[in-house]
Amino acid sequence: MGRPGLVFLLVLTSMLPQQGSSRPSRTRKAVPARQTEAAADEDDVKSQINKLWLEVNSLKEMQALQTVCLRGIKAHRKCYLAIEEPKHYHEANEDCIAQGGTLAIPRDLNENNDLRDYVRRSSSGSKDFWIGVTDIVKEGQYVDVNSMPISYFNWDRTKKQPTGGKRESCVALSLASQGKWHDEVCRSLKKYICEYLIP
Repeated sequence: MGRPGLVFLLVLTSMLPQQGSSRPSRTRKAVPARQTEAAADEDDVKSQINKLWLEVNSLKEMQALQTVCLRGIKAHRKCYLAIEEPKHYHEANEDCIAQGGTLAIPRDLNENNDLRDYVRRSSSGSKDFWIGVTDIVKEGQYVDVNSMPISYFNWDRTKKQPTGGKRESCVALSLASQGKWHDEVCRSLKKYICEYLIP
């Protein structure tokens, strides 16, 4: 009868936690490690997915740009596209932005002449096209659509352009004046030229 009691006591003692042992059990240690590894793997997968989305969007932009270049012209590390539907200046600029560009900004005489020749060939019957130059913010201080100062101007001096005045704050390239510029009321409806930078 003494022996079964001893066996019971030995079994009971082996089941009780050992005093003086500060080591946590293996099962408690392994669970957080697995969770940490799973979280790291999940973050890695999310990072790879984000990179893939960026690449896909970049490819879509390049494809759209190539389509624009095929429909318009490519010159000066840019693509230009004349839009036939007349719009107010601000609507025209918003449309160019929605397509990934801005209103065209001729930076020198060669660019201006290329734009003039392109719209002359592509858009018969039109005289004036909005370009990305304006003095809306400060009268007489012309900036591009990115609010950067303009250093090249091609005003039609024979018609005393720019005529100024607070009502005429947006700039159009005129085919009737051989590509010279004049300022216009921004609410006028005109065709326009978008430009897209080639990366």
